[in-house]
Amino acid sequence: MTDATRGTAVLLTDLHRSYGGVAALDGLTLHIEPGEFVALLGPSGCGKTTALRCLAGLEDPDSGTVVVGGRDLTRVPTNKRDMGMVFQAYSLFPHMTARQNVEFGLELRGRDKASRRARTGEMLDLVGLSEHAEKFAHQMSGGQQQRVALARALAIEPQVLLLDEPLSALDAKVRTQLRDEIRRIQLEVGTTTLFVTHDQEEALAVADRVGVMSTGRLEQLAPPAELYTAPRTPFVADFVGLTNRIRARVEGGRAHLLGGSVPLLPGSAAGPSALVLVRPEGVRVVHDPEGTASVVSSSFLGGHGRVITRLPDDTLVTVQVPNTEVTTFRAGDPVTLSPRGDAALAVAD
Repeated sequence: MTDATRGTAVLLTDLHRSYGGVAALDGLTLHIEPGEFVALLGPSGCGKTTALRCLAGLEDPDSGTVVVGGRDLTRVPTNKRDMGMVFQAYSLFPHMTARQNVEFGLELRGRDKASRRARTGEMLDLVGLSEHAEKFAHQMSGGQQQRVALARALAIEPQVLLLDEPLSALDAKVRTQLRDEIRRIQLEVGTTTLFVTHDQEEALAVADRVGVMSTGRLEQLAPPAELYTAPRTPFVADFVGLTNRIRARVEGGRAHLLGGSVPLLPGSAAGPSALVLVRPEGVRVVHDPEGTASVVSSSFLGGHGRVITRLPDDTLVTVQVPNTEVTTFRAGDPVTLSPRGDAALAVAD
């Protein structure tokens, strides 16, 4: 059997966990398929880390069940759960080399020296650190230390890999590189993975499905593209990506706004008037001497540009434009906005 066939199903069912009367988890149910990479995304205090810690056995839920591979682990101690964990702090043993850190879990499990060395070599090679095997933590960069932590977590061939904000202590460039490495490695070894982050770009870039959490509940769990283009709740629409709130008339499953109309997503407010949540790329902006909207500011963002405009009712609307056009929009320019026709969510006015 290869690593890629060893994915294990995870089922968290109706988990509740409170601290001093405040609900960290409020009936969370989450099913992760064998070999799937799921990211939990949400603001601080939403319950995402508590969910991971309940799965790891670092905390006990007040009620609900944790089932992994068909086995109820709800009250099983952490060291009996066969989980690999990587946290924000690298947590390497400072007196051990990279090789010794990766070997540590194998030694605890009674693996003989030859098999430990072989497995450790495989893991260091997998994370691209074979040449750094004899270095101590203080001799490695933050990104290298986190790679060692990942190799150590994978070396024991865990049922589930748990990643709790593993990239937040790294600078932006290293964070992006290691994010992509984690996804590559996860696809190669096939380990079921739960990744907790507050960074939406990280979640959307690496996960098979992303769960957005708010106040202990799962607002939506969906593939990244679906989550972005078809949010089911106002919270998801606002939290994931930039969103404009534009007043509209709702009729016949469509919202009429900015001189055009767009189809409404399931769960939209019935109207007759509502605020429609429209992405910046869902709006078109053109120069128009007779336009009733005006440019507030424009900014060049590398791969694209962003123009902030003001409607006659003082509503600000952010529009994404090609980077080659952004410098043509200057503060005070009259413009006309129109919807591109992408489906959107309407909420009560």
